[in-house]
Amino acid sequence: MRLIKNNIIQRDGSGSVTLCPEVPEDMWHAYNLIRPTDILRANTIRRVVTKQSATGTTSSERMHVTLTIRVKSTDFDTSAGQLHISGIVASENQHVGLGQHHTLDLELHRNFTLEKADGWDSIAIEILKESVKTGNTAQLWAVVMQEGLANICQITEHQTIHRQAVTVAIPHKRSGTSDYEKAVTKFHSTLLSTLLRHIELPSTPSPSNPPPPLLIASPAFYAANFLKYIKETATSTNNKVLLSYCSTILTAHASSGHMSALAAALASPALRSKITDAKYARETALMDRFYELIRKDDQTAWYGPKEVERAVEKGGVGRGGGVLLISDSLFRSQDVRTRKRWVSLVDRVRDVEGGEVRVLSSLHESGKRLEALGGIAAILTFPIPDLDEDDEDDAAEDGGQGERDLLQPLGNVERGVEQLEL
Repeated sequence: MRLIKNNIIQRDGSGSVTLCPEVPEDMWHAYNLIRPTDILRANTIRRVVTKQSATGTTSSERMHVTLTIRVKSTDFDTSAGQLHISGIVASENQHVGLGQHHTLDLELHRNFTLEKADGWDSIAIEILKESVKTGNTAQLWAVVMQEGLANICQITEHQTIHRQAVTVAIPHKRSGTSDYEKAVTKFHSTLLSTLLRHIELPSTPSPSNPPPPLLIASPAFYAANFLKYIKETATSTNNKVLLSYCSTILTAHASSGHMSALAAALASPALRSKITDAKYARETALMDRFYELIRKDDQTAWYGPKEVERAVEKGGVGRGGGVLLISDSLFRSQDVRTRKRWVSLVDRVRDVEGGEVRVLSSLHESGKRLEALGGIAAILTFPIPDLDEDDEDDAAEDGGQGERDLLQPLGNVERGVEQLEL
């Protein structure tokens, strides 16, 4: 994402920024930046009435106009990398009146201006800084495969994108060894050509700008056989670029060739030791550590909004190993107070308690695992027991007080009856 203009006032967080998305990954950053009630200005195409005759008939044409809307909802198409923003027109112009509904489709290489209705908080500023960094490209390509089926994925710092599925019918070996081998060769050939169309290897090897590594994961021996086919193809065709790329190819075990098997393959300790610099690898390691602490049941790992907030209040997510894991989907809530709730929690852990904060992408494998836990979890620096039982205690105390409150008027009535009888 290219920063065109920055008009944010640091003192109170007011102001706007003008940005230009340059690669599909930038649409994901825009999706996280743009929230309900924000003011968004961008170019769009809208059908506008240009003429009206005396008889009431009208003629219209599609025109490029600049609209300013107050955002109501966002819709991100991950496969196409398209972002649709719906809202109400907030600034009148000659073609569109105030209060009309419109949907802006953000496009690559077209500027848009964003203003935060409730100010630029720390999370929004962090997303903005992350979005304008250079080099937000694929950190890893992955192929999860089994016999006759493969799924090609692109893994960036923020997303796991399913690029394409490759399927080829493979006959049983008992139908004939020759037919079986021909089908396997066709499968490998189709998969390799499809993969190279997505990765787009440079024409000449460049140590200063190497292509991202490739992971091939499968049950049994399918990954090893495909890697062997790649090396044989590179040798037989004298493809030096592909041959040098083979050194970056990693193999790992996966339970199947389906997308659901990718998370377990990425969690492999052997794989993480080779790609420890990748952001997603660190987040995967944190999620593995969290689940390990949950299994130990030593009260140092908690998940759920109320439990994590209580852990932070008790100082358990601070210096010395405390980690707050929170999904970016929580910051896209329609309710402004809900968004501020999570922003203040992140600020407290990071600035006051001194703990580590990890905002996980809901489109990444580690983020999906966190989403299954409610979108928020914490690793504590010391055990805090019974964080989930406070609700029951509060309810019991409230219930007891409620009974006393109900009994008190009845007692007053009884005393009033006694006085009447006297």
